[in-house]
This record gives sequence, C-alpha cells and structure tokens, in this order.
Amino acid sequence: MGYRSAMASKIAGAAQKDRADFGFREVGADEKTKLVRDVFDNVARRYDLMNDLMSGGVHRLWKAELIDLLAPQPRQTLLDLAGGTGDVASRFLACVDGDATAIVCDINESMVSQGRDRAIDNGALTGVTWMTGDAENLPIASASVDACTISFGLRNVTRKERALAEAHRVLKPGGRFLCLEFSRVQAPLLRRAYDLYSFAVLPRLGQVVARDRDSYQYLVESIRRFPPQPELAAMMGAVGFEQVTWRNLMGGIAALHSGWRL
Repeated sequence: MGYRSAMASKIAGAAQKDRADFGFREVGADEKTKLVRDVFDNVARRYDLMNDLMSGGVHRLWKAELIDLLAPQPRQTLLDLAGGTGDVASRFLACVDGDATAIVCDINESMVSQGRDRAIDNGALTGVTWMTGDAENLPIASASVDACTISFGLRNVTRKERALAEAHRVLKPGGRFLCLEFSRVQAPLLRRAYDLYSFAVLPRLGQVVARDRDSYQYLVESIRRFPPQPELAAMMGAVGFEQVTWRNLMGGIAALHSGWRL
C-alpha cells in the first residue's frame, strides 16, 4: 500500500470512529449523545408507564431475573448505569433489607430527577446516591463497587466499548457486571411477529401515551442496531471481563449478559 493509500485508510478509519448509529441513521458521535439525551428528556415523565405498556409488564420479570442472578449480599455497593428511575437499585436494596448501598448513575438529569422524586415520595431516603454521569467517563473511583448493572441502556451509549471498559474499571476484583438488553430473537417466526409488533405498534403507542412517536421510533430502531449476543460477549471479553456468558429471555427478545472482573 502506498503512502497516500495508507493515509486515506487512516483518515477513513478516523472518520468512521467519529460516526455512530442513531436508530437507522448515521450521525456524528457527539451528536448522538445529544440526540439520545433529548429522547430521554422527552420521555422521562412517562418512561416507566411506557415500559409497562410496551412489554406487558414483562420487563419487571426480566429485572427480577437480573437481581436473582446478581444475588445481592449485605454491605455491597451496586452501581446501576442508565438507572435513572431507580427500579433496579430499589430491588437490589430490598434483597438485603437495606444493608447495602446503591449508586444510580444516568446521563439524563431529567431521568435522575424522576427517580429521586419517586424515591422520596416512597419514603426511600437512605441507601441510594443519585448521580448524573456519562457511562463512557464515570465520575467514580476505580475498584470501588462490588457490582455494576445496566438495563436497557447500553444500546443508547455512543461508544459502547468505552462504557464496558469503564464498568470494568470501577469494579472491585471479584466484582460482577450484568447487562440486560433487548437482543437478537432466535426463532424466525417469533422474530417476524416481534418485528411487526415493534414497528407497527410501539411508535403508535408512544404517540398516544407519551405524545412522542419519534422517540419510540428511535428506540425500536436502536434495538435492531444493537450487537447480537455473541458480539456483545466478545466486546465484554475484549475490555477484560472474564467468564462471560449470556442467557436469552423469551427467545432472545432480551438477553442477560454476565461478566466478572477477576
């Protein structure tokens, strides 16, 4: 390869790194971060209601399975990424009767505010720290948490490898990372039915309930752009996680990935 060809290849590679998927569109990496923030600013007030409507409440069962797999222990510290409404953190604390701590970190202040306000309304005044922060550059000390989770949030991160590396960095040796995310449906018939429901029903539901069709159209598209199960497992291994496994839920509509910092 000649000098000009080599330079052109490097420039093209650098340009590609500065691009990211926003649903089915390609945008600048920095622009995606802003667009995603706008999406969740728009849906924050009705986010949990929409989750219940879209999944028929099944997302609660999936999160319960995440907590069961995590097996919380007293005096542990959990970092829940993209956890603005605090439902995973509250489940974690309930398992140890409050004898633990949880940090809820979300890039959207509006989501954090919703979660914090709900916790106050429910009388949950201790045990949780609410934090606005970027999963790609966490404001948290290295080797400081026992467990790290992210539920239905990794697909919205611009540079997923950076977020995975940050999750690995903040875990103590022996700590566990769990990622619950929509994934690749395995059975062809189920995949077709799921696609029909996703593209025909969910954006309309977003329009009726949240008055925001575009945000839910993006969320449907972002699921299709998310790495399939083996690819995400390989990404986790590449940043240092060991004993990486995954468990398909409802035929792969969602998947629960697990990795350890050893």
